[in-house]
Amino acid sequence: MQKGGRLTLVSTPIGNLGDISARAVEALERADLILCEDTRHSAKLLRHLNIATPTAAYHDHSDERARERYLGLLEQGQQLALISDAGTPLISDPGYKLVAQATQAGYQVTATPGPSAPIMALSISGLPSNRFLFEGFLPAKQVARHKALAGLKSLDATLLFFESGGRLGASLADMLAVLGERDAAVARELTKAYEEVVTGTLAQLSAKYASQENPPKGEIVVVVGPPIEQSVELDDETVTSAISTGLAEGERVKELASRLAEQFDLPKKDLYNRIQAIKDQGSA
Repeated sequence: MQKGGRLTLVSTPIGNLGDISARAVEALERADLILCEDTRHSAKLLRHLNIATPTAAYHDHSDERARERYLGLLEQGQQLALISDAGTPLISDPGYKLVAQATQAGYQVTATPGPSAPIMALSISGLPSNRFLFEGFLPAKQVARHKALAGLKSLDATLLFFESGGRLGASLADMLAVLGERDAAVARELTKAYEEVVTGTLAQLSAKYASQENPPKGEIVVVVGPPIEQSVELDDETVTSAISTGLAEGERVKELASRLAEQFDLPKKDLYNRIQAIKDQGSA
């Protein structure tokens, strides 16, 4: 049973103020209190929208006492709106603990969906969008960054990262070193006047942004495609050679058939019969 007031997560523009939705404006006007990542930053948006709803801070450093206060307001039946500096709340922005506790306590939590830089970057990158992972910011130090990337290497999915202009070149170089060559895109200043999307391979983008003299400005999303499938030329001689090598090394017919079936993506039964025939021929 849901009780008390309601907490609404309101998506705000990531750059272009025209992207605010009618439902978002309505939710901000209807709220008794708007919780902001930075009240000074959000004040500009609220002034633009002529919204006079009171605001309060809720950010990464908000403690349990702050959450208890806001949960108390929900208990009283108040309507709270939660916004971040830009985009969709909780996507690399504060709010998770408050939402989790409000949900667990039985209060209604809803959202007015809207702008999201990672989703926009993915959709216009030209890279596969059927399966993706948003990783947020990679670690600033190279060793930790390599470790984080190594954990993502085996994923057959498009990867999304936030990055700063000053670290972009180094991060792209590390992506190339750890993930291997892949298609990628650098999306910068999305929805703003100087919006830019540069596509290419990780090697090409790494070379482009290697210079630290004039690092790109603004907010950046890096989109990295899934591993590139390596086509292998498979001919009869290749398979025969692999069979002969396996038999010479003492592999049993069954185990060799299983291994080569997986390696060459061939029917195991056909390989078994072929291996057995070659083995019998060699014994004759």
